Amino acid sequence: MSKPDLVLLHAPSNHDFRKRAVMHGPISDVIPSTPLFEMYPIGFVSIAGYLEQHGLQARIVNIANRMLQDPHFDVEDFIGHLPATAFGIDLHWLPHAQGSLRLAEIVKQQHPQTPVIMGGLSATYFHQQLIDYPQVDYVVRGDSAEAPILDLVRRIKAGASVEDIPNLTWKDKDGAHYNSLSHVPSHLDEVPLDYGYPIRSVVRYRDLTSVLPFRNWLDYPITAVLTCRGCSHQCITCGGSRYAYRNSCNRMAPAYRGPKLVARDIQSIQRFLKGPVFVIGDIRQAGEDYADQILQAMKAEGVKGPIVLELFNPASASFFQKVKEAIPDFSFQISPESHDEIVRRSFGKGYTNRGLEETIKAALESGCRKLDLFFMIGLPRQTSGSVMDTADYCRALLREFKGKGRLQPMISPLAPFVDPGSRVFENPAKYGYRLRLHTLEEHRQALLSPSWKYMLNYETEWMSRAQIVETTYEAGLAFNSLKRDFGLISPQAAAAVEARARQAMELMETIDRIVAQRDPELEEREMARLKELMEQLTSTTCLKKELEWPAVPFFRNLPRMLWAFCTGRASGAL
Repeated sequence: MSKPDLVLLHAPSNHDFRKRAVMHGPISDVIPSTPLFEMYPIGFVSIAGYLEQHGLQARIVNIANRMLQDPHFDVEDFIGHLPATAFGIDLHWLPHAQGSLRLAEIVKQQHPQTPVIMGGLSATYFHQQLIDYPQVDYVVRGDSAEAPILDLVRRIKAGASVEDIPNLTWKDKDGAHYNSLSHVPSHLDEVPLDYGYPIRSVVRYRDLTSVLPFRNWLDYPITAVLTCRGCSHQCITCGGSRYAYRNSCNRMAPAYRGPKLVARDIQSIQRFLKGPVFVIGDIRQAGEDYADQILQAMKAEGVKGPIVLELFNPASASFFQKVKEAIPDFSFQISPESHDEIVRRSFGKGYTNRGLEETIKAALESGCRKLDLFFMIGLPRQTSGSVMDTADYCRALLREFKGKGRLQPMISPLAPFVDPGSRVFENPAKYGYRLRLHTLEEHRQALLSPSWKYMLNYETEWMSRAQIVETTYEAGLAFNSLKRDFGLISPQAAAAVEARARQAMELMETIDRIVAQRDPELEEREMARLKELMEQLTSTTCLKKELEWPAVPFFRNLPRMLWAFCTGRASGAL
């Protein structure tokens, strides 16, 4: 087996989760992964594909998933026997602050002379703090790491200077150095989203588990394609907003992928897998012409489905009609955040409930398989009462748009962190927030807290941390009841969710009493005693199944994959 030039490692949010008791709560209830956030970023695939396109070898290893799949998986031993010219570790979203830094530490212990490279949005924001950690050698900043990483790995192999590589933060005996953040591609047409790469990697390294995106992916193989980097919107807590991209990544405008390439990316996936494909980014962001071209290209490529599209704001009936003509099986997601237009506007979304309701009507009438509505807790001007009113609003929506269960409302807390780089993180008081944590190290330490309540890095003028936690469970119960009443979930499933939610509420009160003792040894003993119960209390506000679209399990896709290899369709990058 050849030595990879770059091994990309993905860490769990908390490296010590197998031995340390933490009540993660509902922080991942409305995403496919567990609270360990074991789903690695799509950038891993583009980086690996880009390096291989240019003659280097790259390997993806999802350490988080390996740890979840096997309680006895020895990280230190595995890393110790893992050869590489360099290791790359993502710190994209801040909940990985503890796990990513601990994994970097393990890499340095096992391979003291091998460079450790970190990257991602959070790594970019905290690059000056991150480079001060002894286990970090380089930080690649910005949202497009492919070319800088290729240049960096080549120079590491050659022992050459790195002082002119764009977007690079690095250190030597003279201290830290910050190269210019000047590599900001204006389009994504040269990004090789090679969806055959993971399959070829399995064959090359004889290792399936390491490349799995998240824990139950084999049963539910959902995939994603990228339409853009950057955003045209200004949600005030989002580290991927226009404001954050401009200030952290030096991106003045979104970079888009060509419509034909987006459609080809989807078709490439569908050669291997029959399952849902999530299209990242509202395809209307670049204008109606761009959206039309994507839909026309999908139709020309014979894209089937299920295809899941995002809406960042309301859409017209004519748009849904175009989608219907292009894609035979489609669904949508939109995040109104709150039913209250004042709250929604304060968060950075200016559309009205009338616009939302007209969108729902048009989507369902067009034949949309499923329309997910995501609401959030922890917003500006939002009180506990307002959150509960959101549940009443959703009940009214379900009454109006029965749609045979196709309208699916969900609610979750803004947790555990307000994103670094967002407008709230930069100026919390202006938006009615109070931040408890500011540095990377403070967030790393917070992830070791006994429960998600103590991880929260904020509270608002309208809701304290305790109120955010309490309201989350109460709202979860209210949403659970309305989904039962309208047949979105069975009475048995609703009863199970309610039982877990009420157990979680009781457990949170118990943890509060333990923490109030201010006795670290007592806290450690009591939390260890409660660990098994905590691990059982997953999906406490909804069911993961509510997020899913029809999918064929991975192993039933093997004939399709073999056909792709036999016909030569898996041999190269797009």
